[in-house]
Amino acid sequence: IVNDNQMSIAENHGGLYKNLQLLRETNGKAEVNLFKAMGLEYVYVGDGNDVATLIDAFQKVKDTDKPVVVHINTLKGKGLKYAEENKEKWHFGGPFYVETGEPKFKSTAEDYGDLTGKYLLEKMQSNPELVAITSGTPTVFGFTQPRRVQAGKQFVDVGIAEETAVAMASGIAKRGGKPVWGVYSTFIQRTYDQLSQDLCINDNPALMLVFWGGIESMNDVTHTCFYDITLLANIPNLIYLAPTCREEYFAMLRWAIRQEAKPIAIRVPSNGVVHTTEDVDEEYSYTPKYKVAHEGSQVAIIAAGSFYQKGENVAHLLAEKGIDATLINPRYLHAVDAEALESLKARHQLVVTLEDGCKDGGFGERIASYYGTSDMKVLVCGVKKDLYDRFDHQQLLADNRLLANQIADDILNIIKK
Repeated sequence: IVNDNQMSIAENHGGLYKNLQLLRETNGKAEVNLFKAMGLEYVYVGDGNDVATLIDAFQKVKDTDKPVVVHINTLKGKGLKYAEENKEKWHFGGPFYVETGEPKFKSTAEDYGDLTGKYLLEKMQSNPELVAITSGTPTVFGFTQPRRVQAGKQFVDVGIAEETAVAMASGIAKRGGKPVWGVYSTFIQRTYDQLSQDLCINDNPALMLVFWGGIESMNDVTHTCFYDITLLANIPNLIYLAPTCREEYFAMLRWAIRQEAKPIAIRVPSNGVVHTTEDVDEEYSYTPKYKVAHEGSQVAIIAAGSFYQKGENVAHLLAEKGIDATLINPRYLHAVDAEALESLKARHQLVVTLEDGCKDGGFGERIASYYGTSDMKVLVCGVKKDLYDRFDHQQLLADNRLLANQIADDILNIIKK
């Protein structure tokens, strides 16, 4: 089934797009037909927004014994004039007023996507080697239509082809360019092969910005966003960073663009834009170096990325019970800081890891594996591996004992034994 909704954010005018356009214009009767050329049966549905027409087409092909392509021509947003006229804006949205199309809920809060697009566009003015790449989702890192126009050739949309985005980024980096690929966490699995073989085997210094990685992002089964740590952190040569706030994110972003030795991925915080008044490092390493935010004893909380603030809350709850817990910002997701973990053995009996994602094969299990047969106990906190669909975010957190009070209770129960 080819759903041809005439919504080309990518403005991709390649061979397939042109052939689909020709088939639309001829009501499926054009002699040049890519699908027939491949030996496939072909059915064209001109009014793909009409349910009765669709049912009729599906009934005709339902019991066929041959491969069939059903080409469905739809109009995105049909019936809502403002949606028909602005397909990009209406590709995805929340509740809105039908009369006007205005959103029911507006936010004036800072947004990492917008901040990133603004920053990269500014840097492009002085750095012609900097190239922003998207795979059909330009606004994920703030490249609205006006910004795309300003960026010109320094912005590339490959269409919904994450594989091509990674291969292109690798090639640009190999030739000395500075590619930055912005992508939603959920779409990373589409290009695992290219990440492993095109990018990381060649050790090319491309930058990947992973947005919406976390439990409180999209919530349907094909768009869950909490498997990127397990996917990316286990690819050799890839450095995966997890900033905890705006200042740390932009420090990592500046370093990642500046460095020339390794492919870098940054897990952009998904819990809103948080600021800090603390100093953040401007230089980072290819060897993990954890940052101790507070040094205590008995319990050490290692809270990664967008779960760092949850770690602060847990530490506060423990302090109310008389436990002065150590709090650590690990910053690196792909490997452990062995020196930091060894140093905890002297004054701690429990290490708690917090990650905003799947715990099976993730960041915390790597730390648990490090401690292995030592006397150190490890509590790994994350989401249990499963297929989740249309879930309530808060309920999922509660079911996996990821609310701050639940984590604190679990810690107290362990150290009392």
